[in-house]
Amino acid sequence: MAETRYSKEHEWIRLDGEVATVGISDYAQSQLGDIVFVEVPEKGRKLTKGGEAAVVESVKAASEVYAPVSGEVTEGNAALTANPALVNSAAQGDGWFFRMKVANKAELAELMDEAAYQAYIKGLG
Repeated sequence: MAETRYSKEHEWIRLDGEVATVGISDYAQSQLGDIVFVEVPEKGRKLTKGGEAAVVESVKAASEVYAPVSGEVTEGNAALTANPALVNSAAQGDGWFFRMKVANKAELAELMDEAAYQAYIKGLG
């Protein structure tokens, strides 16, 4: 299984061959509360690392989802349009936001691994 990497903005990315899947972490969805709307990027959209990629709205707040690396969107998760609560129930599984071709794989090395991310969110409490 591909290694999952994390950004400080709580996005996760998992590279499988040439395509990476991106979503928000379980920690992020728990902070947001019940998610009521998700806007995913359209296929073909070019994303820049750290740039806005998607929008997630919960009963508490609306938040941007940022691209953890640069690349091009290959697919948005259409299931989230009909069922945004998938992000709450499976943030790091079926609740993914989009898939993308990574432009520069070296950017992945700048992200945290699971252990570093767990230590990072412990420090936020």
